Amino acid sequence: MPQAVRVMLTGGFSRRYTNGVREFEVQARTVRGVIRAMDELFPGLGEHLEEETSIAIDGVIHEVVYTQAIRSGGEVFFIPRIEGG
Repeated sequence: MPQAVRVMLTGGFSRRYTNGVREFEVQARTVRGVIRAMDELFPGLGEHLEEETSIAIDGVIHEVVYTQAIRSGGEVFFIPRIEGG
């Protein structure tokens, strides 16, 4: 059963995709569920979250593993990826 998860975006990312809204509460159990929930709120956003961000869960940055469980009340922060050359 899905549970409440707090989702946060950076200011620049939120300006580009969510009309400046930076924090959301969605119902999800995994990273994939969070991305799907955000895509339902903002169609097309899921693809950008997958391709352009890293993920911190409860303050710890993770390699993106879409099946990663998220605890009830957990926080997921999408961070724009920094590309180097």
